[in-house]
Amino acid sequence: MDDLAIQKQKAKVASLSIISNSVLVVFKAVIGILIGSVSVFSEAIHSGMDLIAAVIAFLAVRISGRQADEGHPFGHAKVEDISALAEALLIFVAAGWIIYEAIHKLIVPRPLEMPALGVMVMFISSAANFMVSQRLFHVGKQTDSPALLANGWHLRTDVYTSLGVMVGLGLILLGRYVFPGVNISWIDPVMAITVAVMILRAAYHLASSAVQDLLDKSTSSEEKAWIQNYLYNLYPTVRSFHKLRTRKAGDARFVDLHIAVHAQMTVSDSHHVADQIMADFRTHFPHIDVILHIEPCDGSCSSACTSGCLLSAEERTEAVTKGSK
Repeated sequence: MDDLAIQKQKAKVASLSIISNSVLVVFKAVIGILIGSVSVFSEAIHSGMDLIAAVIAFLAVRISGRQADEGHPFGHAKVEDISALAEALLIFVAAGWIIYEAIHKLIVPRPLEMPALGVMVMFISSAANFMVSQRLFHVGKQTDSPALLANGWHLRTDVYTSLGVMVGLGLILLGRYVFPGVNISWIDPVMAITVAVMILRAAYHLASSAVQDLLDKSTSSEEKAWIQNYLYNLYPTVRSFHKLRTRKAGDARFVDLHIAVHAQMTVSDSHHVADQIMADFRTHFPHIDVILHIEPCDGSCSSACTSGCLLSAEERTEAVTKGSK
């Protein structure tokens, strides 16, 4: 799939999230106000944050797909990481508001009407968000999009919290028949606070992941291991590799490293080796930017070079001997 097709696919699924959340915000808000349920209305606020997050994700995938330009020579991929962080911050705000409203209702109780209607809307919300989040996860993983994956986690959190609210309202409904004289309306704000705690946990993980990428944390240990194993298999053409550095921005990887080749290798041949390495990297990582520095292996080994030396002890001694002549 080419870059244009990938961007269209990402924009399409981001648009689906916007439409889904728009419908759910109105649906939950109307029902929450109608039955006087703070937990249902808190879910409407949660979906409202998800709607804003979906719009941010949509804009992020559109911007991140732009080609590198003079002002942004490394591309625009980090926009997706910024989007994921913004989405996490919105969740923190939503959770704080939910907790405030729930505590207020515990202090000043209000009667809960038609809990069965609340159960119905929560079930519909859970089913809709589950299907949309599955699609976001699928495309997000396929295209390695932090913005879509963050949006998917938003909706998946909404699935769990909606189910929690549905259970709380179901208990209130059941309690009215089993214990008609007992007031158990406190379950509603307690479930709202539980919703908020789950939201906060998801927000923390989203923010942590986005910040790590924005701070240029190395790519995963699995990805670095693949690069190292690939370089090991290039022996004896590559005699050593060192100063390997990796980072990730959106769906793009950036790698720079030094490799040492035979001192007598021609510039043309060493250039061909570098081209082949970069081509193989791009085959394994579709969106990767590689900076490769080639050095002669002439026996004057620095500590950095020996740390990634692929020569045997005998070959290293021979290289040192030849290099000293």
